Amino acid sequence: MRLTLLALFACTALIANAPAPQDPEPVVEPAPVSIPLWAKGPPGHDTRPITPEIGRDYWVRNIRNPSLLAFPALPAHNTGTAIVIFPGGGHKLLVWTNEGTKAAVALNRMGISAFVLKYRLAREPGSPYTIEGDAADDARRAVRWVRAHAADYGIDPARVGVMGFSAGGELVSLIADNPEPAGRPKTDAIDALSARPDFQVLVFPGPLGIPAKNAAGAPPAFITAGSLDPCCAAPAVALYEQLRKAGTPAELHMYADSTHAFNLDESNRISILHWPDRLNDWLADSGLLEPHHTAPKQ
Repeated sequence: MRLTLLALFACTALIANAPAPQDPEPVVEPAPVSIPLWAKGPPGHDTRPITPEIGRDYWVRNIRNPSLLAFPALPAHNTGTAIVIFPGGGHKLLVWTNEGTKAAVALNRMGISAFVLKYRLAREPGSPYTIEGDAADDARRAVRWVRAHAADYGIDPARVGVMGFSAGGELVSLIADNPEPAGRPKTDAIDALSARPDFQVLVFPGPLGIPAKNAAGAPPAFITAGSLDPCCAAPAVALYEQLRKAGTPAELHMYADSTHAFNLDESNRISILHWPDRLNDWLADSGLLEPHHTAPKQ
């Protein structure tokens, strides 16, 4: 027993004097890359002095040089599908996190590359922009840009969709369900590509662009809203009915006793918390989660 205790004490002393194990180095995730839509600045006639963007907490405004924030899918899970996200904010600001970057991360988990758009804001005080003109131009340019650079991200250029929340949903309607107005600016080869998305996701969309002027030529749609939403319940139902009657594939989810801006997780209703699962189901049923892409450029 004496030898055993001595051995135990010796082992304890060795352990006590042994160097502490080193903590692993923190894993640093790559920062999303911000990409200007136009290298030389957007077309238009904004003569105001250039001032920086203004961001606070969850929002950003004063968008003078529209850009995309890229969230590429991990190569091991890349489906080859991409979605350009248009955050809402009443065209006065962009709800950048809850209706932008958080949605991008959720789409990444589905194997989808996401691109969050900072578009020009037509209802910001002093703004010279228009929704149907400048903001919609930004949305179309974003789709074209992703198509032009599809090979860089392992994206199938025929699987580029759009997703919009509230005011961003209006941009979805304007570019997906309506023809592009004649005479919009063409600045380079990218502007020669198609701006028609291959599918559309509208989350409590506002009324602009509805009723659609090209429902029969619109891409398949996933639409969701709260049944008590004073601004956006009616447009969601109206667009669904128009697409359905035109023979365009469309799916509608209206949530009982729910109003506006439930986003991904801003509700205490179980059904609404699971609306992204319904989107996942729709994407899977549409074949958009089956891998179909080329390897990204090295």
